[in-house]
Amino acid sequence: MYFRLLQDERSACASYLLADLEAGEAMLVDPRSADLALLQAMMAEQRLRLRWLLRTHNHDSQIPTPELEQLQMLGAPIIQGLAHDSRLLPFGGESIEVLAPPGHTQDCLSFRWRDRVFCGGLLAMDACPYQREPVDPQALWESVMRRLFRLADETLLFSAHAHQGQLLTLLYQQRRWHPWFARTSRDEFLTRQASRAEHRVPIHTQTNQD
Repeated sequence: MYFRLLQDERSACASYLLADLEAGEAMLVDPRSADLALLQAMMAEQRLRLRWLLRTHNHDSQIPTPELEQLQMLGAPIIQGLAHDSRLLPFGGESIEVLAPPGHTQDCLSFRWRDRVFCGGLLAMDACPYQREPVDPQALWESVMRRLFRLADETLLFSAHAHQGQLLTLLYQQRRWHPWFARTSRDEFLTRQASRAEHRVPIHTQTNQD
């Protein structure tokens, strides 16, 4: 397998390229149109054909139509928004599972491959430059607690937005130390979120480690 990370230092946004080299097929998670030439060069170097273009975010008001048109030049189906939960997307001898945990946005997605989940802004809270607050806090709580946090402790979580330079964490770390979801109840979470929205006080999340 072939795995590459691309990060834009200015916005802290990250993209991921995952490929089955033997089959010559790849998928991209959250690619940026600004990286189009680089992505094409990387795939050409490895002789890869792009099967899927996956987007965890669908901020239509912030991501202009021309950018989507440029990404379509990569020639692969774009999976975003209202996709089928638990759908399997094959590439080479592998497949990636579509997860549809709403809350960060109404129709945000995550993508699971083996022991990795590309979770976009699901745990970011205020780290996403396009969505500083969850659209639906109640749905977000249910998505995180009943879907994401029920996966294995050793699951690797890859964010779409770096916070304090960090993109990768273990699910165990987030379940135990996340400042919004760990050791708190649903009512406490919703009360904190309501107070935050009312006063618009920036809260900088922090991911602690053991």
